[in-house]
Amino acid sequence: MTKKLYSALLTSFNADGTVNEKGTREIVRHNIDVNHVDGLYVGGSTGENFMLQTATKKRIFEIVKDEAGDDVDLIAQVGSIDLQEAKELANYVVNDLGYKTISAVTPFYYNFSFPEIKYYYDEIVKDVNANLIVYSIPALTGVSLSLDNFAKLFENPKIIGVKYTNADFFLLERLRNRFPDKKILFGTDEMLLPALSLGVDGAIGSTYNVNAARAKAEIEAFEAGNMQKALDIQHETNDLISAILGNGLYQTIKLLLQDMGVEAGYTKEPMHKPTPEMKTTASEIYAKFLKN
Repeated sequence: MTKKLYSALLTSFNADGTVNEKGTREIVRHNIDVNHVDGLYVGGSTGENFMLQTATKKRIFEIVKDEAGDDVDLIAQVGSIDLQEAKELANYVVNDLGYKTISAVTPFYYNFSFPEIKYYYDEIVKDVNANLIVYSIPALTGVSLSLDNFAKLFENPKIIGVKYTNADFFLLERLRNRFPDKKILFGTDEMLLPALSLGVDGAIGSTYNVNAARAKAEIEAFEAGNMQKALDIQHETNDLISAILGNGLYQTIKLLLQDMGVEAGYTKEPMHKPTPEMKTTASEIYAKFLKN
């Protein structure tokens, strides 16, 4: 399988919001030893990163690197609306922990101009010997990058690609066509198959923490030219995703991992803790879609 599959890594939190180190290590091991993913995307939306203090982010990067070692590819998402924090995290993960690839979400909230966005990315990579993958997720950031914007970002040789979490398939096709040598990792799990058809290099997603086997089978079917099998798997996946979304995305993925014997912990406030009804529904989802 030439296309790579990355889990957008969850963080296990204790009930009081502190990091559950044992649980986080278990999530890492589950992804490596059971899911057999190619890599982990650490510190992204799925890791509840944007609700964390700098020291907590550093600790999570440290735990994951210590547990995973060089077993799989690791991508550290260091982006922040605070550029100095982003630079500090980039320096820490690369120079202190040995991450080889970093990623950064587009700076959000203040409607930054594109020259400001480009400055942000150039500054993050300026003083570190690492490659950077732009994290484009306009549904959550409100920041939409155009084809020409990407072209200007890619002028920096350290910026090697994009985590493309976007339903704009016209832009995706144009990106692939214009930048055949840049890495495009697709971030919308429920639309993996059409993204594969447009030539993405792989995928990063939250549901791969529990659904990696299906995603890998779908990629294998696609690469073998068995489009009907790939489509059937995508239908199954989307039934699962619909059920997860209807019950609460991050809470439910953590509950599913609990059913798999992984200490996935709680979500961080102000995300709410799962209700008894959510727990019951999650167990039903597990029995229907994931239990062997």
